Amino acid sequence: MEKELIDAADDLLTACRVRGWTVATAESCTGGMVAAALTAIAGSSDVMDRGFVTYTNEAKNEMIGVPMDLFETVGAVSEDVAKAMAEGAMKTANVDLACGITGVAGPGGGSKEKPVGLVHIAAASKAKTIHERCQFDGDRHAVRLSSALKALEMLRRLAEK
Repeated sequence: MEKELIDAADDLLTACRVRGWTVATAESCTGGMVAAALTAIAGSSDVMDRGFVTYTNEAKNEMIGVPMDLFETVGAVSEDVAKAMAEGAMKTANVDLACGITGVAGPGGGSKEKPVGLVHIAAASKAKTIHERCQFDGDRHAVRLSSALKALEMLRRLAEK
């Protein structure tokens, strides 16, 4: 696993330990990369609670409560779904902090409105939810890695406030 990803995960773990916080992840296009980075670090179980890999709309709905009507109205790759994923993971796992990641990693699957590399990332704490719409360049691995790094950075930002 890339050193940059592990370093970002370690920074998040440190910030959460200071506050006594726990974390869950809800990941679609990253397929569990954020959870894998966190759990690659020995002793992370005091912070990392669980990870949800919710690749399909049905999984997002069944596992973390994303309303099915969101997929019909705004689509899976959207701010609303990313926020619902983060907030749903936080509620389902009963943790202090969670992320939601949904996007088009490629190489196919993109459209004019939602091109390859478009990723919506949300991070939620009990106080607030933040969101970023990202357009990443590169191949599938690069998009997934950039998405995981951004999610870890957003989670750390919330944990450090």
